[in-house]
Amino acid sequence: MQKNPGPNKTQAFLDICHQHQLKITPQREVIYRELLKSDTHPTADTIYQIVKGKYPNISYDTVNRTLLTFAEIGVVDVIEIFGGAKRFDPNIKNHHHLHCIQCGKIIDFQSRAYDNLKVPKGLRAKFRVISKRVVLRGICKACLA
Repeated sequence: MQKNPGPNKTQAFLDICHQHQLKITPQREVIYRELLKSDTHPTADTIYQIVKGKYPNISYDTVNRTLLTFAEIGVVDVIEIFGGAKRFDPNIKNHHHLHCIQCGKIIDFQSRAYDNLKVPKGLRAKFRVISKRVVLRGICKACLA
């Protein structure tokens, strides 16, 4: 299932790119739009396969570097799944993930309890935590069936 990206997210993307003096190219725009449409937390390869249909001369490296640049400027988050490719999440609001270890699906969810988890004092002394994201690993309903 694909989402329909709203104009507010696109405008926020354009504003952040301008703030970071990142040139808005048609390729960057289509990469971001395709990422917004997806609800699967796609890999760079997944986005590349879609975008190359619109821009046949685009390289995988360009798509991958563009997604990493988007992460650097804060318009997407990188989700690293142990043993898997980096996945990209356009939802930069605080949320958590369910990860199916069988099919690889990642599902977003909200939890105030997880948002309010206390960072252990020993870690706070060594590290300044700027965000928290809980990842629950298991098997989704579809895979269990």
